[in-house]
Amino acid sequence: MKELSVVIPVMNEFENVEPMIRALGDALQGLDYEVVFVDDGSADGTQKEIIRCADENVKLVELRKNYGQSTAMTAGIDHASGKFIALLDGDLQNDPTDIPPMLEKLKAEDWDVVAGNRKDRKDGVLLRKVPSKIANAVIRRLTGVYIKDYGCTLKVFRREIAEELGLYGEMHRFIPVLAAMQGARMTQVDVKHHPRQHGRSKYGITRTFRVMADLITMVFFTKYIQKPMHLFGTIGFVAFGLGVIINLYLLVLKILGHDIWGKPLLILGLLLLLGGIQFITIGILAEVNIRTYFESQNKKTYTVRRVFNGKQQTLAQPS
Repeated sequence: MKELSVVIPVMNEFENVEPMIRALGDALQGLDYEVVFVDDGSADGTQKEIIRCADENVKLVELRKNYGQSTAMTAGIDHASGKFIALLDGDLQNDPTDIPPMLEKLKAEDWDVVAGNRKDRKDGVLLRKVPSKIANAVIRRLTGVYIKDYGCTLKVFRREIAEELGLYGEMHRFIPVLAAMQGARMTQVDVKHHPRQHGRSKYGITRTFRVMADLITMVFFTKYIQKPMHLFGTIGFVAFGLGVIINLYLLVLKILGHDIWGKPLLILGLLLLLGGIQFITIGILAEVNIRTYFESQNKKTYTVRRVFNGKQQTLAQPS
């Protein structure tokens, strides 16, 4: 088993491959390490460039299509052999020289996760920095996990924490929350950040909407994953109770001779009754699904085309 595995998801990062491998070799001298590149459906020859530049410390996991960064990270973690695992972006904006001190801090102070904080971020203000600050503040407030920079990929984990993150969809933005759900002890350190030199960013302002949608999921997972009935049942019983009160009031009016047909209050009362019943039903179904979630078999969310180990022969990898 290696001491450290550096997992790097890449998509169309041809120009960054060679300088990345060179920078990692310089930064990680003296460590027993491996670099696990996960090619997430590149169309610019990134896979061939990794193979061309690879040394005995480099492994390539080539996915059959583009699955997204979260799934690529999962594939890299699954194929890593290190006792400790570092996540790193493939665009050279993170600095590999930050990894050794982060690893040393994790081991010396007995942390489970050391997260990076891009103190002097080299990105555009309006389209990157401001939305990121707002998103970070909202995530901290709603999840109760107080990490400064959720968008920084650079993190170092103990292997057992990384393996149990459960990254699906676009959940890589919420890795600190997922780690906290496991009871991981986390700290954060300031790390260097460089402007992108080659290629184009895969992210834009439109990702804000995906982040907010995923945030709803994370709030549910952090507070109600083991007790969904507490959320849906509470909403359902409140709505059902209000519906009963309104309809009893209208029943009294009807008995007293008032015409209640077609009144907005009648429609509201019926909607609350039906809505309450639906929320309670959803809560029961969610409870069943949660039990299935925790007890179901472990299936991969990706398929691998091949795995290349250093200078060795390319291997077919069934999934």
